[in-house]
Amino acid sequence: MLAEIITIGDEILIGQIVDSNSAFISKELNKIGVSVYQITSVQDDRTHILKALAEAEANADLVILTGGLGPTKDDITKKTIADYFDDTLTENRSVRKNIEHLWEVFVKKPLMQVNLDQALVPSKASVLMNKYGSAPGMWLEKNETIFISLPGVPYEMKALIIDEVLPKLRTRFKFPYIQHKTFLTYGMGESSLAERIEMFENDLPDFIKLAYLPSLGRVRLRLSAKGSDKDIIEAEMHKQTSLLLPQIKDIFAGFEEDVSIEAVIGNYLTKIGKTVATAESCTGGLIAERFTANAGASRYFKGSIVCYTREIKVNILKVSEDLIETHSVVSAEVTEAMAQNVLQLMQTDYAIATTGNAGPTTDDTDEGLGIVYIAVATKDKVYSEQFSFGNHRVKVINKAANKAFELLQKEILKK
Repeated sequence: MLAEIITIGDEILIGQIVDSNSAFISKELNKIGVSVYQITSVQDDRTHILKALAEAEANADLVILTGGLGPTKDDITKKTIADYFDDTLTENRSVRKNIEHLWEVFVKKPLMQVNLDQALVPSKASVLMNKYGSAPGMWLEKNETIFISLPGVPYEMKALIIDEVLPKLRTRFKFPYIQHKTFLTYGMGESSLAERIEMFENDLPDFIKLAYLPSLGRVRLRLSAKGSDKDIIEAEMHKQTSLLLPQIKDIFAGFEEDVSIEAVIGNYLTKIGKTVATAESCTGGLIAERFTANAGASRYFKGSIVCYTREIKVNILKVSEDLIETHSVVSAEVTEAMAQNVLQLMQTDYAIATTGNAGPTTDDTDEGLGIVYIAVATKDKVYSEQFSFGNHRVKVINKAANKAFELLQKEILKK
């Protein structure tokens, strides 16, 4: 089955927002064996939308649209879809009841007509109920092509994909069995890693593919298997995993399987009943943000001090003025003191600290641009490492955060 994704909205085309919806939909469709043929972004313009629908119908078996279903006059997708299907909009009583329920329980404001008009849908459409918003999803079919229109609000769209779209597709169609396994590696570049496992890659069976997914300071290796026999797929993936792991054991940080390294660390900390805190200077709270993006983070993450200035390091985190005067704020000694102090302050089992020169200036430090110190502290010890992450500010910050997670995981796994 081939699919096309159409995102609707001027805000995407002018760069006001990033189209994360297409990435999510593509990923979920891939899991069930649907190949995305094309992703198209169009304006909130009737002619443009109609043209995109016609082209998608010629190319794909499944067309998924997101956006343009809001209550305001510039949201024209629903009316345009009705025109494409030579249909009219009629009120759906179930959608209206859902809207009334949402307003009564959550919004607690008078319902306006523009909100009630969200219950108008093409008469030929099957409604996909949106539990988190007023705009329903819509399922229509034409000339053996399925058209699914979803709201553009990401959390509403995601819920509809998971709860409504995928189950309905699985009921209607038989898909191949697909299995992915993603290996998180840290500390080795893509080229060196590819050279190391070249023989392994060459010996893979035809139905298993290896992909390299490099990012700042890490490379994800993804094995993907696709076929009709689930037992054969799972047995071969288990075999290939057993062959690959010994070749990358020194840089292997865990399996991702749609879980980030911070979630992997969090799950393990929860399992062993331990906690962590952070003291961040150059990373500006990014490590804490990535921890707390995961549900249930309060079980293992106690908190963070973003000590971006010297004053906060001294007055809040209680790093010695003399230590800073002697070694400067970007130093192993100061980073280690930050880690030890936040560990004591938050009463945790582990702590991470970062300080460095992300750029474009180096302020009053002794170290050069891109130099970052990362410290890990436990109740028994503290240590730090120095890194040089280049001269691009965003790159330095993100590589520092990735390296901090790598060091923390290595320390935790020593236990």
